[in-house]
Amino acid sequence: MDFRDGMHKVYSFIAQIGNLGLHVLWYFLHFIVSLWYFALGIVCALESYLISIGILKRYEAFDINKLRYLAVVVESEEAYQIPKIIELLQWLVALGVKRVCLYDTEGILKKSKDSILVKLNNATVFEEADQSNPLLDHKHISVEFASFSDGKEAVAKAANLLFRKYLKLGDSDKIQEEKIFTEVRMTEALTAVGCRGPEPDLLLVYGPARCHLGFPAWRIRYTEIM
Repeated sequence: MDFRDGMHKVYSFIAQIGNLGLHVLWYFLHFIVSLWYFALGIVCALESYLISIGILKRYEAFDINKLRYLAVVVESEEAYQIPKIIELLQWLVALGVKRVCLYDTEGILKKSKDSILVKLNNATVFEEADQSNPLLDHKHISVEFASFSDGKEAVAKAANLLFRKYLKLGDSDKIQEEKIFTEVRMTEALTAVGCRGPEPDLLLVYGPARCHLGFPAWRIRYTEIM
């Protein structure tokens, strides 16, 4: 019995040492990873600063003409920081971006549209006709303001249009095939109600959520999201 008790104590001691070693290893790895990301953040911040003051020319060869339309999704709390939004737009103007869509879920940016545009030189509200306008110069920017309600209302209007259209078709077997909702017919309905909108080449999401926060899904089928 004493031998068994002794062996049990030895096993318990070894298990405690093993658990302590695992904890120490975990904290050590966590410290190394945290230190790595901290150093990486400092390097990125330093690199951005050197680029902004003109010492580094890393992005000089960037072809801005490939970015025909840019969408920026801002989390609701960030949307209240209007000076930061204006600073972002000024940076995009300096970069040469000509068409931008600003989106937030609650429509805060849309309500602040006038105060944002008045701070920008040569800025106008985006219209569908602007897509093919070649007269937009390097210092001009066209801004679209969107919110979750736009997408919600667009779907409701398009669905109502399709419902009224197919309601008139009758119940014949031949016409039943026409009542199947397809992507093409939905696109046509969205265009008809004036809510189609251009598809951004790039979608930038500012905020903790790893999603587009309700940005109209039919406009980002082939969009790169960052």
